[in-house]
Amino acid sequence: MSLSPQLLDILVCPKCKGPIEYREAESVLICPVDRLRYEVRDDIPIMLIDDATPY
Repeated sequence: MSLSPQLLDILVCPKCKGPIEYREAESVLICPVDRLRYEVRDDIPIMLIDDATPY
């Protein structure tokens, strides 16, 4: 299962408030501005800056 389009429409990067990109194959949300990767676990985005990893 993937994230709903309605949820993806409202999600933004918690750090810069910019747009994010969903990479379903990797189960991550990517912020190209901050170069951070937010994990998606069990179809729940983990949008915590402290848990994000750089890419």
